[in-house]
Amino acid sequence: MKILKPCLALVAAALVGGCILPPEEDPVLLKLDELDQRVGTIERVVRNESLLRIASELEILREEVRELRGATEALEYEAENAATRQRDQYLDLDQRLQSLERRTRAGDDALPPAVLPPGGEPVPGAVVAGPAPAPSGSDQASYQAALELLRQGRYPQAEEGFRRFLADFPDSALIDNAIYWLAETYYVNRDFDTALATFQRVLEEHPNSRKAPDALLKAGFCQYELKQFDAAQATLESVVAQYPDSTAARLATQRLERIAAERR
Repeated sequence: MKILKPCLALVAAALVGGCILPPEEDPVLLKLDELDQRVGTIERVVRNESLLRIASELEILREEVRELRGATEALEYEAENAATRQRDQYLDLDQRLQSLERRTRAGDDALPPAVLPPGGEPVPGAVVAGPAPAPSGSDQASYQAALELLRQGRYPQAEEGFRRFLADFPDSALIDNAIYWLAETYYVNRDFDTALATFQRVLEEHPNSRKAPDALLKAGFCQYELKQFDAAQATLESVVAQYPDSTAARLATQRLERIAAERR
């Protein structure tokens, strides 16, 4: 037994020593290395995918910015053209009213078609080529001189001319017409507050004037431009009710239809 015990110890030591493998051959360590490599690969893939996703999102944002910039430019273009369209509408309306006046009031203040610059648009305050008519001492001559300035699109000068006429000839038979055309100089320059007050002056001081239907119509237009839509609707309905067979009533109906469409 004394001899067997040392032998068994040697065998056990040999067995234990044989179970200890070098790191490059240890299956556990090899598996850990493999897993570590796989994790590293996954991390790189995820990192690359994240970068690609970020790059894609950035490109989408850039495209949205480009679209927004284009939309902004389009809105700016529309805003610039809005005033042009409104002035064109004003001229169309005014010429229709003038045509009616020429048929009903020969020799009064009907304006011939406006003189337009090459772009087809009157420029507020611009001086059109040609000498301005000089007023003389009579109310008729002074009135016609101011009206000629308005016809030429020389709105500041026309405004001054009508103001001077009102101051010099307060008792003239043309006073209601002069107040109306003074209001028009404000309207075409988009001073809608002053234009509204001046059109209302025609109605208050000269309710039986031939300009009353047009003044009431333009008062409604001014209220519309000032976004006083309830007041504009009421005023335009008054035009239709009071002057049902007039051109002013037809134009008031068209604007009422627009207001109704915009409120839907």
